[in-house]
Parts: sequence; C-alpha cells; structure tokens
Amino acid sequence: MSEQSKGGCVREQYRHWQRIPTRWADNDVYGHVNNVVHYAFMDTVINTWLIDAGLDIHEGAEIGLCVESHCNYRASVSFPDTLDAGLRIGRLGRSSVRYEVGFLLDDTVIAEGHFVHVFVDRTTRKPVEIPAALRTRMEGLVVA
Repeated sequence: MSEQSKGGCVREQYRHWQRIPTRWADNDVYGHVNNVVHYAFMDTVINTWLIDAGLDIHEGAEIGLCVESHCNYRASVSFPDTLDAGLRIGRLGRSSVRYEVGFLLDDTVIAEGHFVHVFVDRTTRKPVEIPAALRTRMEGLVVA
C-alpha cells in the first residue's frame, strides 16, 4: 500500500472532516457510485463548511462561484458505503480559494479532487475580496 493510500497519513493532511453517506440513487448501471456524484459530494462538503463558517448563501452580498473543478478516482464505492470527506485549502487568494477534498472509505483513498471558487458580488457578479471574517476561518484550513 502506498503512502498516499494509507488513511492515517492522508487524514493528517486535511483540516476538516465530514461523513457522507452514499444513497441508493448514487449507484449507476455498473453497480458503483457514478463519477458525477463525487462532484456533488465535494460541493456539499465545501458549502456545508462555508455555511458553518458564516457565509449567507441565500442573501449575503458575496457568493462563491465554481470556476474550476477536478477529480481523480482511485477506487470504487457503492451504496450503502459512507465516506469520510476531508477538506483543506491549498491556495487562498484575495478573491479566490482552491478547496481540496479527499474521500476515504475506512483507510482507503477513494478519490481526491478540488474546486476553485471566485467570490463575487451577488448582483454584479464581479470579483470581490473574500470577507474578512470568512478569510480568517479559511486560514485555519490552509495547508502548506
């Protein structure tokens, strides 16, 4: 087993963890969780964390728009598996952030991916600085 696939080593690389149960509907005709579901899981982990960190996703002046996403798949999972989703920030800019997410089943790395959000004004959709209070919370997720 490589260092990358040892759960203990990987778990230490992430700052926040969330459990995500798979659903029956997540399985595709091949009997495993379809690749597109991993993107929905990433979106869920990131937005759950943002809401908990104080971002008002419904009426706040700033919102994060996904401008880039990527996922590497390493192993299959299927319903009724429950995944551990690790979240960290690989890059924190003035108006953008790169979230990195790792999915583990027990101690096996299932997938690793990232989302890049650019924070914009809700109305004009022009980039804005990440709000100070949110930036402070994000700094706790940053990895070297």
